Amino acid sequence: MRRITTKGVALLFISIAGLFSQAAAQTNETPTFENCKKCIVLCEQSVHRIAILDPDKKAMVWEWLPGQSAAIKKEHVDWFKNPSDAKPVYGGSVILMNASGGGVALIRIADKKVLFYAFAGGNTHSAELLPDGNIVSASSTGNFMTVFRTDTTQFPDNVYSKQINLPFGHNVVWDKKRNLLWSAAKDQLKTFTYNFHRLLPEITIKDSIQLPGTDAHDLFPVYGQPALWLTNTTATYYFNVERNEASKIAIPYAHVKSISSGPSPLPTIFIHPDGAKGSWWTDEIYTADGKVFYKQHGLKIYKARWFVENTFSY
Repeated sequence: MRRITTKGVALLFISIAGLFSQAAAQTNETPTFENCKKCIVLCEQSVHRIAILDPDKKAMVWEWLPGQSAAIKKEHVDWFKNPSDAKPVYGGSVILMNASGGGVALIRIADKKVLFYAFAGGNTHSAELLPDGNIVSASSTGNFMTVFRTDTTQFPDNVYSKQINLPFGHNVVWDKKRNLLWSAAKDQLKTFTYNFHRLLPEITIKDSIQLPGTDAHDLFPVYGQPALWLTNTTATYYFNVERNEASKIAIPYAHVKSISSGPSPLPTIFIHPDGAKGSWWTDEIYTADGKVFYKQHGLKIYKARWFVENTFSY
């Protein structure tokens, strides 16, 4: 039998202590975007910010506030009041956001540099990145889409843009496989073609599909599937883009403001208003079975998106 010497015991204790120290360091690790394993992008309106949440650590690991950005002119800060959509683009290195105040912006995550911003107006509710880097937005009370030429060397003044009629514009989603732009307007799901003209971009209506219900709100790709999530005032639907079929899904809420899915085991998450008079936000994120996935008192979350790859659009 091999004998363990006093020196061997000491080394064993040192090794065990090192392992405990390493585990403690990992446990006490400061939450950052870089070490976030499952992140959620929030439109958080209590302080008019875009934030990235680590729900496991219960911490905001990244945020962008327009008033703290050197690139946003003082007279333009109000463009970014009440952020209304945000999504990761360019391989997750940039956030494309917009706000009800009318602003649209591209923000690099690493240093929070504003790469581009412009004004759409009309209560801007959504924005999408087109294949050539141009941007299209949807405005609800303005009843229009706006396509922008995204010139990162010249903004926000003298930005080329063009409006397209879109009743109750709340959403825009690019479909890279079919080279189409999708947007749900009131009770119709519309498709548009893009001219792929970098300098003179144009969007043209192609087709309209009748939808159940009315006042369509969120439209967002189902993770990893040829389908779109669609919400309106009364229900939420799974829309198969290959069959042009909408199937109602069973969830215990109406007036869903956003819906987002990801790879297993991430749950599909929802945002719907908290019920307070006049509110359109909440301090809770819900799952499909009605359970609270995350709650933080004082937040005013309007939309929540998993920070995951979007192969439907990009």
